Amino acid sequence: MKVFVLLSRFPYPLEKGDKLRVFNQIKELSKYHDIVLCALSDEKVSKENYEVLKKYCTEIKIVRLYKINIYFNLLVKLFLSKQSLQVSYFYNKRAHKKIVHFINETNPNHIYCQLIRVTEYVKHLHIPKTLDYMDALARGMERRIEKAPFYLKPFLKIETTRLKRYEHDVFDSFDNLTIISEQDRDLIVHIKNDTIKIIPNGVDYATFKYKEKDKKFDLIFTGNMGYPPNVDSACYLVKEIMPKVWNKNKNVKLAIVGANPDAKVLALKTTNVTITGWVDDISEYYASSKIFIAPMQLGTGLQNKLLEAMAMKLPCITSGLANNALGAEHNKNILIGDTPEHYAQHVVDLLENIELYNQISNNGHQFVTQNYTWEGTTAILNELITKE
Repeated sequence: MKVFVLLSRFPYPLEKGDKLRVFNQIKELSKYHDIVLCALSDEKVSKENYEVLKKYCTEIKIVRLYKINIYFNLLVKLFLSKQSLQVSYFYNKRAHKKIVHFINETNPNHIYCQLIRVTEYVKHLHIPKTLDYMDALARGMERRIEKAPFYLKPFLKIETTRLKRYEHDVFDSFDNLTIISEQDRDLIVHIKNDTIKIIPNGVDYATFKYKEKDKKFDLIFTGNMGYPPNVDSACYLVKEIMPKVWNKNKNVKLAIVGANPDAKVLALKTTNVTITGWVDDISEYYASSKIFIAPMQLGTGLQNKLLEAMAMKLPCITSGLANNALGAEHNKNILIGDTPEHYAQHVVDLLENIELYNQISNNGHQFVTQNYTWEGTTAILNELITKE
Protein backbone atom coordinates (compact mmCIF):
# COMPACT_ATOMS: atom_id res chain seq x y z
CA MET A 1 0.00 0.00 0.00
CA LYS A 2 0.93 3.63 -0.38
CA VAL A 3 0.49 5.50 2.91
CA PHE A 4 0.42 9.31 2.93
CA VAL A 5 1.72 10.62 6.27
CA LEU A 6 0.75 14.23 7.07
CA LEU A 7 2.58 15.96 9.93
CA SER A 8 2.61 19.37 11.59
CA ARG A 9 6.43 19.40 11.60
CA PHE A 10 9.33 17.53 10.07
CA PRO A 11 9.96 14.47 12.27
CA TYR A 12 13.68 14.89 12.83
CA PRO A 13 15.69 15.57 14.98
CA LEU A 14 13.92 13.76 17.81
CA GLU A 15 13.81 16.51 20.42
CA LYS A 16 10.00 16.40 20.82
CA GLY A 17 7.62 13.62 21.72
CA ASP A 18 5.45 13.84 18.61
CA LYS A 19 8.52 13.58 16.37
CA LEU A 20 9.85 10.58 18.27
CA ARG A 21 6.53 8.76 18.01
CA VAL A 22 5.90 9.26 14.31
CA PHE A 23 9.54 8.80 13.26
CA ASN A 24 9.57 5.30 14.75
CA GLN A 25 6.13 4.54 13.33
CA ILE A 26 7.36 5.55 9.86
CA LYS A 27 10.40 3.29 10.26
CA GLU A 28 8.19 0.33 11.12
CA LEU A 29 5.48 1.02 8.52
CA SER A 30 8.10 1.42 5.78
CA LYS A 31 8.85 -2.31 6.12
CA TYR A 32 5.40 -3.05 4.67
CA HIS A 33 4.29 0.06 2.74
CA ASP A 34 5.49 2.88 0.50
CA ILE A 35 5.55 5.94 2.74
CA VAL A 36 4.81 9.34 1.22
CA LEU A 37 5.72 12.00 3.77
CA CYS A 38 4.24 15.49 3.76
CA ALA A 39 5.43 17.71 6.61
CA LEU A 40 4.63 21.30 7.42
CA SER A 41 7.57 23.35 8.65
CA ASP A 42 8.00 26.91 9.91
CA GLU A 43 11.77 26.66 9.44
CA LYS A 44 14.17 25.32 6.83
CA VAL A 45 14.85 21.58 7.05
CA SER A 46 18.52 20.70 6.82
CA LYS A 47 19.80 18.32 4.15
CA GLU A 48 21.11 16.01 6.90
CA ASN A 49 17.69 15.70 8.54
CA TYR A 50 16.01 15.26 5.17
CA GLU A 51 18.38 12.39 4.31
CA VAL A 52 17.50 10.56 7.55
CA LEU A 53 13.84 10.35 6.51
CA LYS A 54 14.69 9.57 2.90
CA LYS A 55 15.78 6.09 4.04
CA TYR A 56 12.19 5.26 4.93
CA CYS A 57 10.08 7.33 2.50
CA THR A 58 9.56 6.94 -1.24
CA GLU A 59 8.60 10.62 -1.54
CA ILE A 60 8.96 13.63 0.75
CA LYS A 61 7.35 17.06 0.47
CA ILE A 62 8.01 19.88 2.91
CA VAL A 63 5.38 22.63 2.94
CA ARG A 64 6.80 25.84 4.39
CA LEU A 65 4.76 28.00 6.74
CA TYR A 66 6.09 31.50 7.35
CA LYS A 67 5.92 33.15 10.77
CA ILE A 68 4.44 36.43 9.55
CA ASN A 69 1.51 34.55 7.97
CA ILE A 70 1.14 32.33 11.03
CA TYR A 71 0.87 35.25 13.47
CA PHE A 72 -1.54 37.16 11.24
CA ASN A 73 -3.69 34.04 10.96
CA LEU A 74 -3.67 33.54 14.75
CA LEU A 75 -4.72 37.14 15.34
CA VAL A 76 -7.61 36.87 12.91
CA LYS A 77 -8.78 33.48 14.21
CA LEU A 78 -8.58 34.56 17.85
CA PHE A 79 -11.12 37.36 17.40
CA LEU A 80 -13.04 36.48 14.23
CA SER A 81 -13.35 32.70 14.49
CA LYS A 82 -13.99 29.96 17.03
CA GLN A 83 -11.32 27.69 15.58
CA SER A 84 -8.66 26.28 17.90
CA LEU A 85 -5.40 28.23 17.77
CA GLN A 86 -3.52 24.89 17.70
CA VAL A 87 -5.25 24.22 14.38
CA SER A 88 -5.04 27.83 13.15
CA TYR A 89 -1.28 27.99 13.72
CA PHE A 90 -0.71 25.18 11.23
CA TYR A 91 -3.40 26.07 8.68
CA ASN A 92 -2.74 28.07 5.53
CA LYS A 93 -4.83 28.22 2.34
CA ARG A 94 -1.80 28.11 0.08
CA ALA A 95 -0.47 25.10 1.99
CA HIS A 96 -3.89 23.49 1.66
CA LYS A 97 -3.74 23.68 -2.14
CA LYS A 98 -0.21 22.23 -2.18
CA ILE A 99 -1.14 19.34 0.09
CA VAL A 100 -4.27 18.40 -1.85
CA HIS A 101 -2.28 18.60 -5.10
CA PHE A 102 0.42 16.32 -3.62
CA ILE A 103 -2.23 13.84 -2.50
CA ASN A 104 -3.83 13.79 -5.97
CA GLU A 105 -0.39 13.42 -7.53
CA THR A 106 0.69 10.49 -5.35
CA ASN A 107 -2.74 8.80 -5.18
CA PRO A 108 -2.31 7.10 -1.77
CA ASN A 109 -4.37 4.20 -0.46
CA HIS A 110 -4.48 5.65 3.04
CA ILE A 111 -3.83 8.96 4.82
CA TYR A 112 -2.30 9.00 8.31
CA CYS A 113 -2.47 12.28 10.24
CA GLN A 114 -0.62 12.92 13.47
CA LEU A 115 -2.42 15.40 15.76
CA ILE A 116 -5.57 17.42 15.09
CA ARG A 117 -3.34 20.30 13.94
CA VAL A 118 -3.32 18.98 10.34
CA THR A 119 -6.82 17.59 10.00
CA GLU A 120 -8.28 20.68 8.25
CA TYR A 121 -6.25 19.77 5.18
CA VAL A 122 -7.78 16.31 4.66
CA LYS A 123 -10.93 15.86 6.73
CA HIS A 124 -13.23 16.25 3.70
CA LEU A 125 -11.28 13.91 1.39
CA HIS A 126 -12.90 10.59 0.50
CA ILE A 127 -9.81 8.48 1.10
CA PRO A 128 -9.45 6.04 4.04
CA LYS A 129 -7.95 8.06 6.89
CA THR A 130 -6.49 7.53 10.34
CA LEU A 131 -6.01 10.30 12.91
CA ASP A 132 -3.58 9.90 15.78
CA TYR A 133 -4.84 12.26 18.49
CA MET A 134 -1.62 11.23 20.27
CA ASP A 135 -2.84 12.71 23.54
CA ALA A 136 -5.71 14.80 24.87
CA LEU A 137 -4.57 18.31 23.89
CA ALA A 138 -7.58 20.04 25.44
CA ARG A 139 -6.97 18.49 28.85
CA GLY A 140 -3.28 19.31 28.65
CA MET A 141 -4.16 22.94 27.91
CA GLU A 142 -6.67 23.02 30.76
CA ARG A 143 -4.05 21.83 33.27
CA ARG A 144 -1.83 24.77 32.34
CA ILE A 145 -4.43 27.39 33.32
CA GLU A 146 -3.89 27.24 37.08
CA LYS A 147 -0.14 27.96 36.90
CA ALA A 148 -0.25 30.39 33.98
CA PRO A 149 0.37 34.15 34.41
CA PHE A 150 -2.92 36.04 34.97
CA TYR A 151 -2.76 37.70 31.54
CA LEU A 152 -2.62 34.30 29.78
CA LYS A 153 -5.43 32.61 31.72
CA PRO A 154 -8.31 34.01 29.58
CA PHE A 155 -6.63 32.89 26.35
CA LEU A 156 -5.89 29.41 27.74
CA LYS A 157 -9.51 29.05 28.84
CA ILE A 158 -10.73 30.06 25.38
CA GLU A 159 -8.30 27.64 23.72
CA THR A 160 -9.30 24.80 26.05
CA THR A 161 -12.96 25.22 25.07
CA ARG A 162 -12.08 25.40 21.37
CA LEU A 163 -9.83 22.34 21.55
CA LYS A 164 -12.50 20.26 23.28
CA ARG A 165 -14.99 21.23 20.59
CA TYR A 166 -12.55 20.50 17.77
CA GLU A 167 -11.44 17.15 19.22
CA HIS A 168 -15.13 16.21 19.25
CA ASP A 169 -16.05 17.60 15.83
CA VAL A 170 -13.17 16.05 13.88
CA PHE A 171 -13.87 12.58 15.33
CA ASP A 172 -16.35 11.47 12.69
CA SER A 173 -14.25 12.67 9.74
CA PHE A 174 -11.81 9.77 10.14
CA ASP A 175 -12.16 6.03 9.65
CA ASN A 176 -9.76 5.20 12.48
CA LEU A 177 -8.67 7.10 15.57
CA THR A 178 -5.71 6.34 17.80
CA ILE A 179 -4.26 7.72 21.03
CA ILE A 180 -1.31 7.02 23.31
CA SER A 181 -3.04 5.84 26.51
CA GLU A 182 -6.34 4.83 28.07
CA GLN A 183 -6.15 7.90 30.32
CA ASP A 184 -6.00 10.18 27.27
CA ARG A 185 -8.72 8.28 25.43
CA ASP A 186 -11.15 8.88 28.29
CA LEU A 187 -10.44 12.62 28.10
CA ILE A 188 -11.60 12.95 24.47
CA VAL A 189 -15.14 14.32 24.73
CA HIS A 190 -17.16 12.13 22.37
CA ILE A 191 -19.91 9.57 22.92
CA LYS A 192 -17.88 6.97 20.98
CA ASN A 193 -14.47 7.68 22.53
CA ASP A 194 -14.21 4.03 23.59
CA THR A 195 -13.67 3.14 19.90
CA ILE A 196 -10.36 5.06 19.82
CA LYS A 197 -7.54 2.53 19.55
CA ILE A 198 -4.79 2.80 22.15
CA ILE A 199 -1.31 2.72 20.60
CA PRO A 200 1.47 3.34 23.14
CA ASN A 201 5.00 4.39 22.29
CA GLY A 202 7.96 2.04 22.21
CA VAL A 203 11.66 2.34 22.88
CA ASP A 204 14.64 2.19 20.54
CA TYR A 205 16.44 -0.53 22.49
CA ALA A 206 19.50 -0.33 20.26
CA THR A 207 20.07 3.22 21.54
CA PHE A 208 18.63 3.00 25.03
CA LYS A 209 20.32 -0.04 26.52
CA TYR A 210 22.15 -0.56 29.78
CA LYS A 211 25.80 0.43 29.70
CA GLU A 212 28.47 0.62 32.38
CA LYS A 213 29.63 4.19 32.92
CA ASP A 214 30.96 6.31 35.77
CA LYS A 215 28.06 8.04 37.51
CA LYS A 216 28.59 11.78 37.22
CA PHE A 217 25.07 12.62 38.40
CA ASP A 218 22.86 11.22 41.14
CA LEU A 219 19.64 12.36 39.47
CA ILE A 220 18.57 13.13 35.92
CA PHE A 221 15.45 14.73 34.42
CA THR A 222 15.09 14.90 30.62
CA GLY A 223 12.78 16.33 27.96
CA ASN A 224 12.23 19.37 25.78
CA MET A 225 12.91 22.10 28.32
CA GLY A 226 10.91 24.70 26.43
CA TYR A 227 7.71 22.64 26.81
CA PRO A 228 5.58 24.13 29.64
CA PRO A 229 4.92 20.86 31.55
CA ASN A 230 8.67 20.12 31.56
CA VAL A 231 9.52 23.69 32.59
CA ASP A 232 7.03 23.38 35.46
CA SER A 233 8.48 20.01 36.52
CA ALA A 234 12.08 21.24 36.42
CA CYS A 235 11.21 24.23 38.62
CA TYR A 236 9.22 22.06 41.03
CA LEU A 237 12.10 19.59 41.22
CA VAL A 238 14.81 22.14 41.96
CA LYS A 239 12.81 24.53 44.14
CA GLU A 240 10.58 22.15 46.11
CA ILE A 241 12.13 18.67 46.09
CA MET A 242 15.90 19.16 45.96
CA PRO A 243 16.19 21.35 49.09
CA LYS A 244 14.68 18.45 51.06
CA VAL A 245 17.15 16.03 49.45
CA TRP A 246 20.09 18.35 50.15
CA ASN A 247 19.02 18.61 53.80
CA LYS A 248 19.91 14.92 54.06
CA ASN A 249 22.77 14.81 51.56
CA LYS A 250 24.20 18.14 50.40
CA ASN A 251 26.34 16.50 47.69
CA VAL A 252 23.52 15.11 45.52
CA LYS A 253 23.96 16.27 41.92
CA LEU A 254 21.15 16.74 39.40
CA ALA A 255 21.30 16.97 35.58
CA ILE A 256 18.45 18.61 33.64
CA VAL A 257 18.97 17.50 30.06
CA GLY A 258 17.05 18.60 26.96
CA ALA A 259 16.70 21.05 24.10
CA ASN A 260 15.45 24.64 24.16
CA PRO A 261 15.71 25.36 27.90
CA ASP A 262 13.35 28.13 28.96
CA ALA A 263 14.78 31.11 30.88
CA LYS A 264 13.16 29.70 34.03
CA VAL A 265 15.07 26.43 33.54
CA LEU A 266 18.39 28.16 32.82
CA ALA A 267 17.97 30.11 36.06
CA LEU A 268 17.97 26.82 38.03
CA LYS A 269 21.66 26.20 37.37
CA THR A 270 23.84 25.93 40.51
CA THR A 271 26.93 24.02 41.63
CA ASN A 272 24.80 20.91 42.10
CA VAL A 273 22.38 21.46 39.19
CA THR A 274 23.61 21.10 35.60
CA ILE A 275 21.52 22.45 32.70
CA THR A 276 22.81 21.01 29.42
CA GLY A 277 20.52 22.23 26.65
CA TRP A 278 20.53 20.08 23.50
CA VAL A 279 22.81 17.03 23.57
CA ASP A 280 23.69 14.78 20.63
CA ASP A 281 23.34 11.52 22.56
CA ILE A 282 21.02 11.63 25.54
CA SER A 283 21.66 7.96 26.31
CA GLU A 284 25.14 8.93 27.52
CA TYR A 285 23.56 11.16 30.15
CA TYR A 286 21.19 8.43 31.28
CA ALA A 287 24.18 6.09 31.59
CA SER A 288 26.05 8.71 33.63
CA SER A 289 23.22 9.01 36.17
CA LYS A 290 22.04 6.86 39.06
CA ILE A 291 18.33 7.70 39.27
CA PHE A 292 15.71 9.14 36.91
CA ILE A 293 13.11 11.52 38.33
CA ALA A 294 10.14 13.07 36.51
CA PRO A 295 7.79 14.90 38.92
CA MET A 296 5.24 15.75 36.21
CA GLN A 297 2.39 17.96 37.46
CA LEU A 298 1.00 19.03 34.06
CA GLY A 299 0.55 17.54 30.62
CA THR A 300 -1.00 14.42 29.17
CA GLY A 301 0.20 11.38 27.27
CA LEU A 302 2.86 8.77 27.85
CA GLN A 303 6.26 10.09 28.93
CA ASN A 304 8.94 8.80 26.55
CA LYS A 305 11.55 9.83 29.09
CA LEU A 306 10.30 7.19 31.53
CA LEU A 307 10.45 4.45 28.89
CA GLU A 308 14.01 5.42 27.93
CA ALA A 309 15.23 5.56 31.52
CA MET A 310 13.69 2.19 32.39
CA ALA A 311 15.21 0.67 29.26
CA MET A 312 18.63 1.79 30.53
CA LYS A 313 17.97 0.25 33.96
CA LEU A 314 17.64 3.48 35.88
CA PRO A 315 15.25 3.24 38.83
CA CYS A 316 12.49 5.78 38.15
CA ILE A 317 10.55 8.15 40.37
CA THR A 318 7.52 9.93 38.92
CA SER A 319 4.06 11.33 39.65
CA GLY A 320 0.77 9.48 39.70
CA LEU A 321 -0.29 11.62 36.73
CA ALA A 322 2.60 10.37 34.57
CA ASN A 323 2.24 6.79 35.77
CA ASN A 324 -1.46 6.65 34.88
CA ALA A 325 -0.45 6.43 31.23
CA LEU A 326 2.56 4.18 31.89
CA GLY A 327 0.83 1.61 34.09
CA ALA A 328 3.79 0.60 36.24
CA GLU A 329 3.35 -0.65 39.82
CA HIS A 330 4.43 1.50 42.76
CA ASN A 331 7.12 -0.08 44.94
CA LYS A 332 7.62 -2.87 42.40
CA ASN A 333 8.95 -1.36 39.17
CA ILE A 334 8.62 2.37 39.88
CA LEU A 335 8.30 4.80 42.80
CA ILE A 336 5.43 7.32 42.89
CA GLY A 337 5.60 10.69 44.62
CA ASP A 338 2.81 13.14 45.35
CA THR A 339 4.52 15.67 47.63
CA PRO A 340 8.04 17.14 47.73
CA GLU A 341 8.63 15.17 50.93
CA HIS A 342 7.67 11.87 49.26
CA TYR A 343 9.87 12.53 46.24
CA ALA A 344 12.83 13.48 48.42
CA GLN A 345 12.43 10.38 50.57
CA HIS A 346 12.33 8.15 47.47
CA VAL A 347 15.59 9.73 46.26
CA VAL A 348 17.31 9.21 49.60
CA ASP A 349 16.01 5.63 49.89
CA LEU A 350 17.34 4.69 46.45
CA LEU A 351 20.73 6.26 47.13
CA GLU A 352 21.09 4.52 50.50
CA ASN A 353 19.40 1.16 49.91
CA ILE A 354 21.15 -0.90 47.22
CA GLU A 355 18.59 -3.71 47.52
CA LEU A 356 15.71 -1.33 46.76
CA TYR A 357 17.77 0.32 44.01
CA ASN A 358 18.36 -3.01 42.23
CA GLN A 359 14.75 -4.13 42.68
CA ILE A 360 13.22 -1.01 41.10
CA SER A 361 15.93 -0.92 38.42
CA ASN A 362 15.59 -4.56 37.31
CA ASN A 363 11.80 -4.74 37.60
CA GLY A 364 11.41 -1.47 35.70
CA HIS A 365 13.62 -2.75 32.89
CA GLN A 366 11.63 -5.98 32.68
CA PHE A 367 8.34 -4.06 32.68
CA VAL A 368 9.27 -1.74 29.81
CA THR A 369 10.82 -4.43 27.58
CA GLN A 370 7.73 -6.61 27.94
CA ASN A 371 5.20 -3.86 27.23
CA TYR A 372 6.75 -1.17 25.04
CA THR A 373 8.34 -2.01 21.68
CA TRP A 374 7.94 0.00 18.46
CA GLU A 375 7.46 -3.22 16.50
CA GLY A 376 4.58 -4.30 18.73
CA THR A 377 2.83 -0.95 19.07
CA THR A 378 3.10 -0.06 15.36
CA ALA A 379 1.66 -3.46 14.45
CA ILE A 380 -1.63 -2.21 15.94
CA LEU A 381 -1.48 0.85 13.67
CA ASN A 382 -0.65 -1.31 10.67
CA GLU A 383 -3.74 -3.44 11.30
CA LEU A 384 -5.94 -0.34 11.19
CA ILE A 385 -4.34 0.93 8.00
CA THR A 386 -4.62 -2.38 6.15
CA LYS A 387 -8.10 -3.46 7.25
CA GLU A 388 -10.75 -3.67 4.54
